[in-house]
Amino acid sequence: MFVPNELFHQIALTQISQVGDVTAKKLIDHLGSASAVFKAKQQTLERIPEIGTVRAAAIKRFKGFKRIEEELCFIERYKIQPVFYTDTAYPRRLRDCYDSPLLLYFKGTADLNATHFVNIIGTRNPSRYGREICERLVAELAAHNITIVSGLAYGIDILAHKAALQQELPTIGVLAHGLDRIYPAVHKHTAAAMLENGGLLTDFISQTNPDKQNFPKRNRIVAGMCDATIVIETGLYGGSLITADIANSYNRDVFAIPGRIGDDTSAGCHHLIKTHRAQLVTNAADILELMGWQPVKKPAAVQQRALFVSLSQEEQLVMAAFHEQPEQHIDDIARSCRLPGSLLNNVLMQLEIHCMVKSMPGQKYQYMG
Repeated sequence: MFVPNELFHQIALTQISQVGDVTAKKLIDHLGSASAVFKAKQQTLERIPEIGTVRAAAIKRFKGFKRIEEELCFIERYKIQPVFYTDTAYPRRLRDCYDSPLLLYFKGTADLNATHFVNIIGTRNPSRYGREICERLVAELAAHNITIVSGLAYGIDILAHKAALQQELPTIGVLAHGLDRIYPAVHKHTAAAMLENGGLLTDFISQTNPDKQNFPKRNRIVAGMCDATIVIETGLYGGSLITADIANSYNRDVFAIPGRIGDDTSAGCHHLIKTHRAQLVTNAADILELMGWQPVKKPAAVQQRALFVSLSQEEQLVMAAFHEQPEQHIDDIARSCRLPGSLLNNVLMQLEIHCMVKSMPGQKYQYMG
């Protein structure tokens, strides 16, 4: 007789249409586990903020448990690694995103928390220029131990994956469907090679079709698990601009490769640059310097720190965050201080004026000692 375990209930929770990732995490925060959510009485569920009668009723009347048993068999048979959002193996960058998936499914060899992640995206119909730029960019990144992420789609996506494999860089494909198939099917051989150096990642269970509405969900994983998004050739509409916008909403760095004026395939990149939603870059050296992943020349003149600075309560909170780690990403500072984003930005600006912290590339701040 099958005995439901915690993973069984975690998967089941993702299959309730009225319960999305944000709501599911609220339920678990209140009740402690996915199994506790299903064991709770409807009245208990209703009393949890923002759950209400409709969601509580949907949880109690869920009947898809047989399908969950099938999924557990699939996971075991094909050695899929389920990664719950509280697991240490869960991508820490993605966990910081408010709408991050409750549960991921991974097959491969990559470390989902490796030092540097970038995603490379773009048009499905790249020009010769776009193809050359993509291959050259990955080759230039090869010496810096960077994991390449993309969506295994036609065009720039698959070119980035192939270039990474050629350079022996780990590369991860994020899918808009379950791990029981590869879409498009023509990329099966590349996907198989990626399992040996990288892997395949999704938040969809098996038997999920690559339907249109799944791709924006896929794109939030691509954007959220990476330090930076690099756009190589894209039109004014499409998935690449959606991913860039998501990356911006997550406070990730976005870079765009410029093209020739008037080329439709570069219109999206130019729009991102003109609207200050992406920084213009022309090679890997630009990206490495802007991200702070290689030594940056120090300015000739160093401003002296103001003496006898009187710190506000908020400024003291922020400075305390640097005690154990002298260089931190703004997301880590925000999590430590629990200050609203607008207030935190103002506090950091004041501390920088007083030469107590220094703004670094990649949205990082350094304690000046």
